Amino acid sequence: MRHHEGMFVGANTESIYYQVWQPDHRPRALILIVHGAAEHSGRYQRFAEHFVPLGYALAGLDHSGHGRSDGTPGFVRRFSDYVDGLDIFQKTMAAEFEAVPQILLGHSMGGLISCIYLLQNQQAFTGCILSGPAIKTELEPPLWQFWLIRALSFLMPKSGALQLDASGVSRDPLEVESYVNDPLVYTGNLSARIVLELFGAMDAIQARAGEIELPLLMLHGGTDLLTSPEGSRFLNESVSSHDKTLKIYPELYHEIFNEPERLEVYADIEQWLGARLERRAED
Repeated sequence: MRHHEGMFVGANTESIYYQVWQPDHRPRALILIVHGAAEHSGRYQRFAEHFVPLGYALAGLDHSGHGRSDGTPGFVRRFSDYVDGLDIFQKTMAAEFEAVPQILLGHSMGGLISCIYLLQNQQAFTGCILSGPAIKTELEPPLWQFWLIRALSFLMPKSGALQLDASGVSRDPLEVESYVNDPLVYTGNLSARIVLELFGAMDAIQARAGEIELPLLMLHGGTDLLTSPEGSRFLNESVSSHDKTLKIYPELYHEIFNEPERLEVYADIEQWLGARLERRAED
């Protein structure tokens, strides 16, 4: 497996980090990894180690304010900064892997970013995989608290408003420990601005989900307390894709790639990818 990393200029002239894992031969497809809130692309190393030997290349960026990229942890000026950064990254990777089919893979907030991005650029992809996408959440505050967050977003946009519960990441305590002790994972409070922007983006995709038409695989932990499985069910009912698959893993928590049953999840992804790429080759 070959690995390289680099930087590109993001939406706000920030330096955005990315990394690529690839086989020695021409890949079957390029999987673009769009990570979740507070984490970073390096947490998908194990995922890459599984899929590269199967002939896939994988590439992941660290969003603004995440991992090795510039920006303020837990803060974003507007949600579109993430989407614009993904757009620059996608075009950069398309040039590097010319004529290689691209698959978009978004986890959690990255699933929300991916869905918003598909509204403007789904023709670039052969399909999209969503892992616990942040379409709906049980963490939504009551109305009075939402208006307080809204006010803080404009008056003190970087003030802390929401703390993610690390125990909801995985049922494996070693995975939770790894998450908490990772120096590139942000464990502080998410700012009022990013919380407001997240809920605004959720509202936007709920209103426009019917515009998504490409093949879609939606995977969600049934006991996910960070993003609601109802969000994936909503997408499955609302998107216009003729080729759409929803699978809820009843016992799994939020990070299905870091659960004890991850090999089952990998196998489901392998099967789905293989069928779509075979169909594409026949067209």
